[in-house]
Amino acid sequence: MPRIAIEYCTQCRWLLRASWMAQELLTTFGTDIGEVALIPGEGGVFRITVDGDQVWERKTDGGFPDIAVLKQRVRDRIDPARDLGHIDRGHAANSETPSG
Repeated sequence: MPRIAIEYCTQCRWLLRASWMAQELLTTFGTDIGEVALIPGEGGVFRITVDGDQVWERKTDGGFPDIAVLKQRVRDRIDPARDLGHIDRGHAANSETPSG
């Protein structure tokens, strides 16, 4: 079962943000994941990994992830064929370019 780790900066007081994201991932993926771990860190860290592979890093990716983007990145690692419902449909509609 996949292990998701959310490392957050305690100095920046990002525990609530990290725990909210953990809750969202647990709600969406349920028993398809084995664990969501919250890992306290320092120095402005906010990093999310799936089985050790980085899916989001605040400094590299430019801030905090939109929850829909985070769910898509996690899904792409653990179950690429999974439909995320309105998240996927909204993402597809936003990426379409108007003709003309």
